[in-house]
Amino acid sequence: MGLITWLENNLLACPYKKYFGMDCLGCGMQRSFVALLKGDFASSFYLYPALIPLIGLFLFLIVHLIFKFRKGGIWLKYLFIFTVSIVVVNFILKEFVKWV
Repeated sequence: MGLITWLENNLLACPYKKYFGMDCLGCGMQRSFVALLKGDFASSFYLYPALIPLIGLFLFLIVHLIFKFRKGGIWLKYLFIFTVSIVVVNFILKEFVKWV
């Protein structure tokens, strides 16, 4: 049994969705990550559009902490704002589609 199969069979349930009946800001991230590991970028983006920018943000953070880029902090701030904007817009659109 491979890692991807194990991840697919052991996804965590969202307690927010269980108790409140609506998706949280991170719902879909696990399934999106599994799709990304499989190489299915389209499904990964559809399930959780902010995953790839989020991974990029963390990778840039690690590289910035090692190499101390001169304007790295500013770039991190912009990447953070961009990623959070995607998360919020995705959340709003998912909730809006449910009501329509």
